[in-house]
Amino acid sequence: MIIVLKPQVTEQQIAEFSRYFADHGVRVNKWVGEQSTVLGLLGDTTGIDTDYILAQSIVEDVRRVQEPYKKANRKFHPDDTVIDLGNGAKIGGGSLALIAGPCSVESEEQIVQLAKDVKAAGANFLRGGAFKPRTSPYAFQGLRAEGLELLRHARRETGLPIVTEIMSASHLVLFEDVDVIQVGARNMQNFELLKELGKVDKPILLKRGLSSTIEELLMSAEYIMASGNEKVILCERGIRTFETMTRNTLDISAIPLLKKLSHLPVVVDPSHAGGKAELVPALSLAALAAGADGLIIEVHNDPPHALSDGAQSLTPEQFAELAKHLRELEPVFKGQ
Repeated sequence: MIIVLKPQVTEQQIAEFSRYFADHGVRVNKWVGEQSTVLGLLGDTTGIDTDYILAQSIVEDVRRVQEPYKKANRKFHPDDTVIDLGNGAKIGGGSLALIAGPCSVESEEQIVQLAKDVKAAGANFLRGGAFKPRTSPYAFQGLRAEGLELLRHARRETGLPIVTEIMSASHLVLFEDVDVIQVGARNMQNFELLKELGKVDKPILLKRGLSSTIEELLMSAEYIMASGNEKVILCERGIRTFETMTRNTLDISAIPLLKKLSHLPVVVDPSHAGGKAELVPALSLAALAAGADGLIIEVHNDPPHALSDGAQSLTPEQFAELAKHLRELEPVFKGQ
């Protein structure tokens, strides 16, 4: 249930009004926007009398919410959430964020040079895998803690905030100096991990599972937010379908749907969606046109010899060309 309050309502009035819900065992989540104040009721609201609420002088409107996700719901939070790390590193708010870097961190020379290359091309964030979940146990699993240190070194060299994936809550102590923690598709419904990430005060980039519905993605975001961390970024990275000519199928429709249903920023991973480097530019442009807040793109200095996902990685030169094209079209699609 959500309650829209009238303008100029005071904090004292809100506090007194909220006691009614506390007496019924319902928690109140307050959101203050530019035009109004909204109260979101969390818990069993079946015993709440809507006529009583509407009779209060401070109440503009009251609506019952059917969706099981509350904190991630745009009805509770009408304005877009913007994740702002400072120094121009922002996801949401009308601009397109570019997150770029290799699938796996392989060496200091590799990650530092790629960080410099993607920054020069216009990237706002550096991505790179230190812990790598792989389908085969014999595939390269990442440099792990060493890879995190190399990412931090690349950040010192370039100033780019780093985005990297976590696989276990036991690794959280290693991620204290990571700017944005990524939850991969395979861990989207690792609820114990999500609850622990809800206790962390830093942005979480949550990737949609391989066969997960949009509502399941939002419910996973809800796990993080319900535990206290509301800095969540949703990522559409393609879903598994019957098609075999691409690695996954990019669900373009998920972008406007997520923007309608939730206030959280939405980024798109065209690299994992198509699985082929030649598809990345077209999928990136489609995501921009559909309203994405950002793109997370794999870039490697030598894709044929990459230790993971070389086939879907752009070269620095290809990324620079794509980034230039995206920036030229951004004012058109973003209405700037």
